[in-house]
Amino acid sequence: MKKRIAHILEGREKQITKEDTVRQSLPHSDFRFANPFIVLHHLVPTVIAPGQELRIHPHPHRGFAPVTFQLQGEGYHKDSAGHNGVVKAGDVQWMFAGKGILHSEGPTAGLLQKGGTQELLQLWVNVPKVHKWDEPSYQSATKNEQPQVLQQEGVDLHLASGIYDGKTGPMESFTPVTSIIGSIKKSKQVQFMAKPGYWTLLYVAKGSVCINQETIKQYNLVVFEKENEEIILTAEEDAEILFLSAEPIDEPVAAKDNFVMNTPGEIEQAIADYQNGVFGTLDF
Repeated sequence: MKKRIAHILEGREKQITKEDTVRQSLPHSDFRFANPFIVLHHLVPTVIAPGQELRIHPHPHRGFAPVTFQLQGEGYHKDSAGHNGVVKAGDVQWMFAGKGILHSEGPTAGLLQKGGTQELLQLWVNVPKVHKWDEPSYQSATKNEQPQVLQQEGVDLHLASGIYDGKTGPMESFTPVTSIIGSIKKSKQVQFMAKPGYWTLLYVAKGSVCINQETIKQYNLVVFEKENEEIILTAEEDAEILFLSAEPIDEPVAAKDNFVMNTPGEIEQAIADYQNGVFGTLDF
């Protein structure tokens, strides 16, 4: 049976650094979390003039995994656990912050030098309490390493994580998380299936789609009811979408600044640890 739409959340502008403004659709004033999905930011297409300096200074994270889907341009990653990476259009990176990490990100030196367009989605994926103090880790995969799913002419969708259509995405998570990213040409119809009882979301990064006779425009996030399993989507324009479905984490959520923990006290501890140098240093 078809899933009903529970919420349509418009991504609103939010300034995250002096230079960077994103569209934030999660959390939203009408709906906070779909645990494990805590935050969804869209850095909309941003033109970078040659010679700009737009790198984000080192900042801390604890207790969750920031996941980046690179839509245009190319971004770098460097962290205090010794991981380095570069993602280009279509690639994905999955950094698990664990007990604590400093990291820096932004356009690569090459993109800053030559100029270009940068666009990405960043999703914060929570982890169960039992894993919040695990060692940090880092994963990445190119577009070609993410298997195609729901294949038909005019549909280019890739599985970043989870199991879908009998295929397995390259990114690993502590609890089941299915993430599918890609494009759908105008007038094409796609049937998504999600496990009943899971949180299921769909974000429209570009264009517009029709679901259950409702038009979902660019920068809007759909949160579906947990019951039932079928979602039928028709692209009203050429569209780029992110489909997400995950087993709920039934634990309290305390989220503040760059930390996702279970209690306010753990958040205050994370802030104090950062101020006291527990997260170490990072030369970026």
